[in-house]
Amino acid sequence: MSVSVKICGITTPAAAEAVLRAGADFGGLVFYPRSPRHVSFDQARNLARIMRGRVRIVTLMVDPTDAELGEVVAAVYPDLIQLHGKETPARVAAIASLTKRPIMKAIAIAESADAAGASAYDEVADYFLFDAKADPAATRPGGLGAAFDWQLLAGRTFKRPWGLAGGLSPENVARAIRIAGPGFVDASSGVEDTPGVKSPEKIIAFVQATRNAQYTEQKAGAA
Repeated sequence: MSVSVKICGITTPAAAEAVLRAGADFGGLVFYPRSPRHVSFDQARNLARIMRGRVRIVTLMVDPTDAELGEVVAAVYPDLIQLHGKETPARVAAIASLTKRPIMKAIAIAESADAAGASAYDEVADYFLFDAKADPAATRPGGLGAAFDWQLLAGRTFKRPWGLAGGLSPENVARAIRIAGPGFVDASSGVEDTPGVKSPEKIIAFVQATRNAQYTEQKAGAA
């Protein structure tokens, strides 16, 4: 199984360059003022120039308005839009139509029934991203470094390609892949030195750990 890698919350050229050196597949830019990873349009344009054509650029937004979507698309020209809020299926469909971009819909997980809720987005989202459900008192819906029980996804199939997020790091990503079986993994806080400050070394280690997990599975299967 080939597992892709998304590094989210890139804020500096050094982090963007590390994503490229590591060989990640997706680079994420956050447009959410409450996040320590929020970037300005000027920052985003520069980071997108560095990454364009070498990784797929993903812009993360939370319950965006049409005007906000237009500004982000015009500034970044992303390859995908990640929706990390409470967007309904109808709203996701409207955003896809407005932006003409594939949609990655985040699904918050705390129990088995939450995963089943992804089916409501089968016809409107292009990717699912399963993330830990935030505490009601949290100031943002993701990027909190919290993991959920990966067994909740073990053996499940979905109509769209899907990924795993929430508390992933170079130390635990191989185990997460073995248990949940995602098509891609997404790291943010797990590859940082402090909130919002990415570690190039941790980014590279995360991608290597993911690739090594794939190789171990393939080698075991061949044996």
